Amino acid sequence: MKKIALGTAIVALIASIVTFFYTQESSKLVYVDVNKLLEGYKRTKEVRAQFEKKAKVLKANVDSLVTDWQKELKLYEKERANYSKKELKLKQELLANKQQQINNYQQAVQNQIQEEDKKATQTVINDINDYVTEYGKQKGYKMIFGASGGGNIMYADKSADLTEKVLEGLNSEFDGK
Repeated sequence: MKKIALGTAIVALIASIVTFFYTQESSKLVYVDVNKLLEGYKRTKEVRAQFEKKAKVLKANVDSLVTDWQKELKLYEKERANYSKKELKLKQELLANKQQQINNYQQAVQNQIQEEDKKATQTVINDINDYVTEYGKQKGYKMIFGASGGGNIMYADKSADLTEKVLEGLNSEFDGK
């Protein structure tokens, strides 16, 4: 009877040790470098190129308006000796109003560019987050941290870095779309 109890105890001990190491391995803490994912993700480059193209057009519109206003100002300065006081005042008001409108438009364009940049970046981040969530589920990770260089992860062993694996899968998925 003692042999059976001893055998059962040994089997239970081995089972508990195996279970302990199995759960330790499956709860391994891992992370991805968010900046590297953003830089290396092919969609980031595509979205950035589209954004730059749109921003360039908007900036060109502003530059064109500024150039036209500068031409009007030079013409005014050249011909102002020919204007009456009333015409001078009217022309100055027109130029000042036009400059204010251009400044307002320029500010609106800058705001629009910033908003477009935020939206573009957020769509890429959403893609990455969705992919990392699915990757973590498939691989059985309980948690995947995101390191961004801002101090949220001060040290991590390189063996816990999933960045390259995730980036490879993310780009493969993007190429497949």
